[in-house]
Amino acid sequence: MIKKSFTRILIAISFAFPTVLFRILSIHPDPIIMTIVFGAGIVVAAVMLSWAAEAAQIDISASFAVAILALIAVLPEYAVDLYFAFTAGSKPEFTHYAAANMTGSNRLLIGIGWPVVVFTFVLARRLKKQKVSQVILEPKAKVELAFLGIACIYSLIIPFLKKIALFDSFVLIFLFFLYMFKVSSQEQKDPDLIGVPAGLKSLTKIQRFITVNSMFLIAGGLVYMSAQPFADSLLEMGRIFKINEFLLVQWIAPSATEAPELIVAVIYAYRNKSSQAMGTLLSSKINQWTLLVGSLPVAYMIGGGGLSLPLDIRQNEEFVLTAAQSILGFAFIMNLKLSLRDSIILLSLFLIQFLFVGTNVRIILSVLYVIIALFIIIIQRKKILPISKSFISSTGRN
Repeated sequence: MIKKSFTRILIAISFAFPTVLFRILSIHPDPIIMTIVFGAGIVVAAVMLSWAAEAAQIDISASFAVAILALIAVLPEYAVDLYFAFTAGSKPEFTHYAAANMTGSNRLLIGIGWPVVVFTFVLARRLKKQKVSQVILEPKAKVELAFLGIACIYSLIIPFLKKIALFDSFVLIFLFFLYMFKVSSQEQKDPDLIGVPAGLKSLTKIQRFITVNSMFLIAGGLVYMSAQPFADSLLEMGRIFKINEFLLVQWIAPSATEAPELIVAVIYAYRNKSSQAMGTLLSSKINQWTLLVGSLPVAYMIGGGGLSLPLDIRQNEEFVLTAAQSILGFAFIMNLKLSLRDSIILLSLFLIQFLFVGTNVRIILSVLYVIIALFIIIIQRKKILPISKSFISSTGRN
């Protein structure tokens, strides 16, 4: 069993060999070939992350393992976005790219990621003649909901000031590390594993620690090496078709960097681990809505900019729309469920923005998101207290 698991790991890594070779030798062939090669690296990294995160649950809190997975999976997003923010310190024209990339990646998680998890889970169950129409999260997910709710409330302040200041960085980064501390203290359960993770269960604790962490490091390295070249090759192909540069940065680049966590979540959902799938994306959302947003002013300042990352009118509108969508996402899963109907609404509202690109449409969409969210929150108001209590408790249970 152990030998078979290591054989699968080596086979998976072998598919990423061209990725490493192209990056080390700085090979830049046709953009299509670049997309395939570095896309393969991202897929391999996603598979490795999935195996490592599942195996890590043997020795640590499942929620903490998912949080680590989510953090590693969004490393490429951090790398690309912080590069834009850092460069903006000396080249102001890059400022709006940082905000574009950040808002795009955040909206992709909820607008595409959450619905895809539900669709995958429902389809997989119905293929097995099981009639289901929703994903149910575990009670401990109230901890994530508490932090997402706090981050959403705080995010409403930023558009009024039209900047992301260092004080915002302090608050948001503090929230992130507090979140990591909370989930690390949750109770540990004996996980139900299959495939490669099940084989790693037979290792000694020391051997498993070395193996799992090596897989995390390899996957993280592959994601970091693959994401930017993959995004660049997509951008290059996009320019051939003369697509707006702001939209490329906002949607094409994040599509590449978000791929690992989306693939991991889909794998979880298909394997009947829907709560883990949603947990991965929920944790990623918290990471991006706290640590990523909070890191931008720091990178901007280090790059030679001021003490605040300015937001122009377009960026401010995008931030408002992203915050509004986050609030609706929170409202939908307050009851620890995400239904097929809710997923269709999230996906539909996300896709509408591409049909109408005007300023008025973004404002209308933001208002619509908030109205629906407030309606749901009022109906589900009894869920607010248990979620709030989970912020103080160590397990997130009632």
